[in-house]
Amino acid sequence: MRPVRVVHLGLGGFFRAHQAWYTGFDEEWGIAAFTGRSAGLAEALTRQDGRYTLVVRGPDSDDLQVQESVVAAYAGSDATTWRSLVADPAVSVVTITMTEAAYAPDGVVADRLVAGLSARRLAGSGPIAIVSCDNLPGNGEVTARVVHELAARLDPALDEWISAHVSFVTTMVDRITPKTTDSDVREVAEADGWADAAPVITEPYTEWILSGDFPAGRPAWERGGARFVDDVVPHETRKLLLLNGGHSLLAYAGSARGHETVAEAVADPDCRAWLEQWWDEACRHVPLPDDELTAYRAALLERFANPRIRHTLAQIAADGSQKIPIRVLPVLRAERADGRMPTGAVRILAAWIDHLRGFGAPVSDAGAQPYIERAGSVREVLSLLAPDLDGDQDLIAETERLVQESKANR
Repeated sequence: MRPVRVVHLGLGGFFRAHQAWYTGFDEEWGIAAFTGRSAGLAEALTRQDGRYTLVVRGPDSDDLQVQESVVAAYAGSDATTWRSLVADPAVSVVTITMTEAAYAPDGVVADRLVAGLSARRLAGSGPIAIVSCDNLPGNGEVTARVVHELAARLDPALDEWISAHVSFVTTMVDRITPKTTDSDVREVAEADGWADAAPVITEPYTEWILSGDFPAGRPAWERGGARFVDDVVPHETRKLLLLNGGHSLLAYAGSARGHETVAEAVADPDCRAWLEQWWDEACRHVPLPDDELTAYRAALLERFANPRIRHTLAQIAADGSQKIPIRVLPVLRAERADGRMPTGAVRILAAWIDHLRGFGAPVSDAGAQPYIERAGSVREVLSLLAPDLDGDQDLIAETERLVQESKANR
């Protein structure tokens, strides 16, 4: 069995399709992974000694790959084991895949990391790297900020130790990983010949770009194609705006038209035209060469159209109050500052307001209630979402127009 040298927080499908897959190329590194909250997935993986099937689902066929990099799985509530493992001198890296909401001040990420790092300091176990793999701009900096804020308040000496011994690595991650269904589990069991209770479905495409220091070492992730760069921002911006922003557009506007999956929505000529419009606007604010952006857009269309990846719009639509500010508002603000009315960006905002009003995918968003209470007024939603824009009369009028257009097309 591989030795535990990585501890991971967030034992979901994306982690097992992405970071765990990359770690699988280096047999000297094993992962102990913790769920966010529930114990069910950890129990299922424990019964399988951490093994699970990764189904790489192309347009025409599946490639089933049994993964073995996860050597232990625990419930997120097992705080004792979490502290013990983060304190272990053999552990050199902590990786994270939670949600945007988990990075709130005093949220799950800060709470778990500060508890683990406090134990590591007391054990005298030396330096460690923290690697966030969530869709947040500057995720390494965000993680560092919430950890330092909590540590400084609880124990200034711990905060000083973190500054001296802990690095925070910034990353960009990309691999579409839809939620595994019961039929997926049955099909994998039939194909694998063993009753895998926790398979993961993913697409062939994958990307991981990292920037930062690893003071105690790291797995050879580059064997799987990971890239290490001085500046993640251009790549992060490209993915956040084009892929994630495009997903948000399809999730809200596409589900309002009765579509259930990304593939269905992108096959709709209207949704496809709206997507291209959004991309035209967003690309003006991605600091990469035009030919690279053109190639990325073509690859995205191919990925989105894969009919065998059932990536549901309802899954993507979740937590919109956390996603819209980072996926859409930067483009909206930049376009308005340049004197343009970005109809593509405004359409996403209008479709999200429609979503809050009960159209399309159901609302699944812990932060949505204040917006739902104001959803009857575009101005009030905008005032809460982006107070700097709530005096933009033309923007409000365009948003209202697109809300009405959506209503007429339903």
